[in-house]
Amino acid sequence: MPVNSNDAPANPIWPVLGVALAAAVTAALGGLFLPSQQAATLGVLVFCAALWATSYVPEFWPALAMFALVTVTQIAPGSVVLSGFTSSTFWLLFSGMVFGAAIQFTGLNHKAAGLLIQIVGKSYRSVITRTALFGLLLAFLIPSGIGRVVLLIPIVVAITEQLGYQEGSTGRYGILLAAAFGTFLPTFSILPANAPNMLLSGISEALYGETLSYWDYLVLHFPVLGLVKAGLVIAVILWLFPAQDPVHPVKPATAEKVTLSAKEKQLLLILVLCFVAWLTDSLHHISPGWIGLVACAACLWPSGEFTSKQCLSKDLNYGPLFFAAGIIGLGATIAYTGLGESIVKALTQVAPFVVGENTLNLALMTGISILVGMIANLAGIPAIITPLAGDLAEITGLSSYAIVMSEVMAFSTVLLPYQAPPLITAMALGKLPLAVVSKVCLVTFALTIVLLLPLNFGWWHLVGML
Repeated sequence: MPVNSNDAPANPIWPVLGVALAAAVTAALGGLFLPSQQAATLGVLVFCAALWATSYVPEFWPALAMFALVTVTQIAPGSVVLSGFTSSTFWLLFSGMVFGAAIQFTGLNHKAAGLLIQIVGKSYRSVITRTALFGLLLAFLIPSGIGRVVLLIPIVVAITEQLGYQEGSTGRYGILLAAAFGTFLPTFSILPANAPNMLLSGISEALYGETLSYWDYLVLHFPVLGLVKAGLVIAVILWLFPAQDPVHPVKPATAEKVTLSAKEKQLLLILVLCFVAWLTDSLHHISPGWIGLVACAACLWPSGEFTSKQCLSKDLNYGPLFFAAGIIGLGATIAYTGLGESIVKALTQVAPFVVGENTLNLALMTGISILVGMIANLAGIPAIITPLAGDLAEITGLSSYAIVMSEVMAFSTVLLPYQAPPLITAMALGKLPLAVVSKVCLVTFALTIVLLLPLNFGWWHLVGML
């Protein structure tokens, strides 16, 4: 896999044509079992996922190709395939990029980094470990994966600069990956920490009248999928991205270094008000994306001087925005055509469920949910699986609650970044190449399947879930 887009083939036409041929064959074979509209969607899915996985072309290009292909062939209406541009997640990502630009332009990231750098330690290993754990703890305070990434990544960028890690260096990648993955992957074990968790809770309550308990959810998932997975993330990053200890020693904080300018205080006030509004969204019911958009407008006020005058034309990289819109639009197209539900029903018909073998059935259900996440991204797992939980409970012999909780194991197991908007946001803010982030995803995915999921099954037995 190429390290970044610059290492991709000089002329990627042949690899792309190969992927297109494989996608066409998949669609043709799918037409033998699926309605034509769903078979065509399956081909589009294979085309996009393969190009995102291999990095033969920049991440935005498959999204643009998908928009064109779906609209021209009328697989789904434009309002469906282009729905990513009107989604809250898209504008939350855009707002996060503007926040990052404003934090860096005003220098607020360096002030915050000056405080945070005091606790990260003096060795590379301690910086990776403490950064990841700080990101995990942040999930108890900020119930939004993208929100945490928006806050943390610009600060960590400044920390890497102060520690002497140059842009593009292995050490810089490692520290930024620790922040991104530390505040994302293990946090699915905390109920309000990420969008799929809350979607799971909302659908479960609406359909089955089951209000998920914060404490019960934490006890069931946090020991393995939270703490152990955080340790796994740290170990994987240290293994894949070894680096020397910081070149510049950590210096004690001084009063002069933490004194904020008037402009920094004003920006901090905007950000604090934004985060408070995010934290209280259960009271006012305004989507985090629209709250972020209001704060974003304040940051871009022409005479506000929170960003450079060329912020929109030069400072922002729009590639990740099209990437995110493409992922959301593809998920919406999959839902519109019914492909996800058809695949789940087909898998449950061929899966070797055995009545009374709860561990086997749980493993099979988790595997099916993971496949759904690869097809329809992480938020698609609760959207597709939870409404089917009653039927799946009858097929497997598991309780509907166990079926619902098994989804957490699935959407906390990420194969590639395209499944997760917070990782896309981290890539945009930290200038992380897709291939670098994908490498961590692939290794943690494999280790989670082999080590963590069996360990979690054992934990469920211990607490009486199985």
